[in-house]
Amino acid sequence: MSSMATESTPLPEPAPSTAGSLRKNGGRSLPGPTFIRVLNSEVIKFRSLLSTLILIASTAVVMVGFGALSAWGTGQFAGAATRDTQAAARMAAQGGDLAVSVPTSGIAFAQLILGSLGVLLMSSEFTTGMARSTFAAVPRRLPAFAAKLVVVMVTSFVVTAVSTWVAGLVAVPILDNYGLKLDLGSSQSVKLLLVNSIYVAAVAAIGMALGTLIRNSAGGIMSLVGIFFVAPIAFQLIPGDFFKEARKYLPGNTVEPLTAAQHVPDTLEAWQAGLVLGVWVVVPILFAAILLKRRDV
Repeated sequence: MSSMATESTPLPEPAPSTAGSLRKNGGRSLPGPTFIRVLNSEVIKFRSLLSTLILIASTAVVMVGFGALSAWGTGQFAGAATRDTQAAARMAAQGGDLAVSVPTSGIAFAQLILGSLGVLLMSSEFTTGMARSTFAAVPRRLPAFAAKLVVVMVTSFVVTAVSTWVAGLVAVPILDNYGLKLDLGSSQSVKLLLVNSIYVAAVAAIGMALGTLIRNSAGGIMSLVGIFFVAPIAFQLIPGDFFKEARKYLPGNTVEPLTAAQHVPDTLEAWQAGLVLGVWVVVPILFAAILLKRRDV
């Protein structure tokens, strides 16, 4: 009898999933992981990492420190030019205002640090296994990728711009001691600040693309170093017109034509340099986004 009662008792129907009930609520699709929510999540994740704060602080210290050191070196060089005819000739050969480039003298190191930050932002997702949680929350993957890209590029731009401005403030009194003037509000100073900040943000984007493609922090950083530091030296040392011409199209050699007051011989035009830098950013990012969609986590 008890078995008959058990058989006659209907089993409870499985409860519909929360997502399904939300989708069926009045026939309307309720909010899911929108891009703004994904972006907010990535901002929280970004600022909560100690390594991120260390790299940002290191960038600021390096930029300001090199600005002060460059101001001292420029002042020493200018002082020697007043006493030494050979130093005066070297100074005249360089042309332009030597003081105006002092605040951006640490850009080479800023691009390495923030480029590495771009690599780590994506490669750490795979090395720690966090990618499974990230892409489970954002199954389409591309919104998370785009949110990370926005975060790292905006952060790199702001950190570089602020550090350059502070480096300029530190350099002004040092240069004054040597009779050199630095106007941080001049059009050339503002141009250097903006272009170099955009350039470093582009390097960070390239770094993030490398981190996505290689999925390994050490491999991504070494690839970044190879592109921006090793390749220009190698192309300069290898004889031949091909390497001499190809060197102009490396991403690290695009910033000089973009910031020069006048066209520098044997370099690209400013619009060409901007186009080349854009290609170096867009192509790896598109390639990384396509592979991120197709490859397993």
